[in-house]
Amino acid sequence: MTTAFAPVMARSLVWIAAHRGERLVGYVNVAGDGGVHAFILDTTVHPDEGRRGLGVRLVHAAADEARARGAHWLHVDYEAGLEPFYAACGFRPTSAGLLPL
Repeated sequence: MTTAFAPVMARSLVWIAAHRGERLVGYVNVAGDGGVHAFILDTTVHPDEGRRGLGVRLVHAAADEARARGAHWLHVDYEAGLEPFYAACGFRPTSAGLLPL
């Protein structure tokens, strides 16, 4: 792990990575609140691997791991264009608030 990512990884509940050989092709991070809430962050799939279900499999694996570590709720924030992807992962839209800092 590089030093730049150390603070992020220190706060992660779990992270899931996918590789093709030595090449990282997908990644998702899950942060936890120390209780029953977990948060999907940084879902990323290499463009060469897109539209083959890898992102959905990564999110499902992350959800399974978060559940195994005691989370009861998995949250994700996304832009409108990503709603079909997260719906395919099993998420349903909810109302939420956002305060830019």
